[in-house]
Amino acid sequence: MASIPAILLKQRNWAPYAILAGIMVALFVATALSSTYLAHHLGDPAYVTGYTLFGFMVFLIIFNIRKRLSMLPIFKVRWWTPLHVASGILVIALFWLHTGTLWPGGLYEQAIAIIFYLVSLSGLYGYMVLRVYPGWLTQTGIEVIYEEVPAIVADYREEAERLILECTKETRSDTLARYYTETLDWFFRRPHFIINHLLGGRKGIHWVNQHISTARRYLNDTEREYLDKLNDLASKKNRIDFHFAIQSMMKLWLLFHVPVSVALFLLSLWHLLLVNVYSL
Repeated sequence: MASIPAILLKQRNWAPYAILAGIMVALFVATALSSTYLAHHLGDPAYVTGYTLFGFMVFLIIFNIRKRLSMLPIFKVRWWTPLHVASGILVIALFWLHTGTLWPGGLYEQAIAIIFYLVSLSGLYGYMVLRVYPGWLTQTGIEVIYEEVPAIVADYREEAERLILECTKETRSDTLARYYTETLDWFFRRPHFIINHLLGGRKGIHWVNQHISTARRYLNDTEREYLDKLNDLASKKNRIDFHFAIQSMMKLWLLFHVPVSVALFLLSLWHLLLVNVYSL
């Protein structure tokens, strides 16, 4: 499984990113020069940076609407993600240009800053999620419907318990049954090693291999045959756990990013209205 940095750097076509980066840099420079010009001619540079910042924030919200209206022939799909990424980075730069600091003063402005940084960080993380996780899921070699994971885990647990009972009856020994109760029963109860799966680690399969290897030393030949079947079942269950962890994050990320984006838009809109009212 490829590492996260390697996947992020492996981009088939950098042309859209390079072109849009150049455009965004030009827009930032133009905004900065305009605000400097106003500052030297008794104007308020915050109006230029503020309206430009708000305009791009509106654009980024439109992006989420666009994804749900794929039938509209607005640009090619391959341009939308680079455009969203480039615009998001530009918005961060414009925010710092507008505030003149990483952390503004004033309670309301600080509230906006907190939401802004949450949106920015979740957006950057979301880009990683969309670039890395689909490829990881494909490498598992299986397809799993997220809503069916609890039922699949329950089926694996029932199959594991059936193997243990069958082994106990055939061998008239409870060695494997006792070991299963003390260790592997925990593993088959629900998805485990969630954080490690999200990081692309292999702690789950290493845990299974370690306990299977330990149990093998205390079993006879017949019991080892059942242990091998249990090992195959645990390996399959580990891949289900991996799918559960990755798909959960892909869903939870969007459920977090979209609401905080809307909250940022509403706070910014109210801020814009207050600035215009007090300027009258």
